[in-house]
Amino acid sequence: ALSEVLAAEAVCCLNRAMATLRDIWEEIGIPEEQRLERTDAVRKHIKSLLDMMVAEEESLKERLLKSIVLCRKELDTLCRELQLGPFETEEECTILQMEKNLRTHVEVLQKQKRDRKQELKALQEQDRDLCDILCTALFSIDTGSVPSLEDLDRYRRHVASLNTLKEQRREEFVTNKRQIILLMEELDHTPDTSFERDVVCEDEEAFCLSKDNIVALQNLLQQLEARRALNEAVCAELRARIAALWERLQVPEEERESSAVH
Repeated sequence: ALSEVLAAEAVCCLNRAMATLRDIWEEIGIPEEQRLERTDAVRKHIKSLLDMMVAEEESLKERLLKSIVLCRKELDTLCRELQLGPFETEEECTILQMEKNLRTHVEVLQKQKRDRKQELKALQEQDRDLCDILCTALFSIDTGSVPSLEDLDRYRRHVASLNTLKEQRREEFVTNKRQIILLMEELDHTPDTSFERDVVCEDEEAFCLSKDNIVALQNLLQQLEARRALNEAVCAELRARIAALWERLQVPEEERESSAVH
């Protein structure tokens, strides 16, 4: 392996350096005793450097092993929260590769957890707004835990159904309101209750689209239609009596026509 070749080359470099040092010491004329001292100093220096390098690599190994333990614990917790099966690791891979695989999967699951909680929060906000407008109960869901994919799907469909209901009731309200305003003008009726004033006010978004309000709206429309029908019946009867009186009094046709517009 290339690493073994490099290690052998390092040993050769050390041997060449020691041989060169011995040659230098011999040329200088350094006594044997001092040569031993200098050689021992070189040995200690090299040993200290190598010990430090080994300690650093051992520390790296320990950090990787600790990270693996922590990642496994975090993965177990995330899998439980997300209601997923246990994460299977490749036992034959190296420490470095295993740590990387576990850390990457932790990041993936953490993102899934954040995404689910963010979607839950968005759905809850929509649900609250719709429930305020429709006067319905909030969707029942455990907000203390991470929602499952099935929970989120049910919640989406619930919010979608509320939106559909809101649009249906809004359309019914706008249609009935238009008819009510026309009837009130025709009957010369001034809104005299708080509900009637809420119906004819210009701010349509402020009207509560509860089931009770929609029923009350329909009842108001029916009451006004009944009043108009009654007035029409009374008018028809009066017109008939006037026509009969015209006949008895033999009122000329031109005089009748001048009064007919009323």
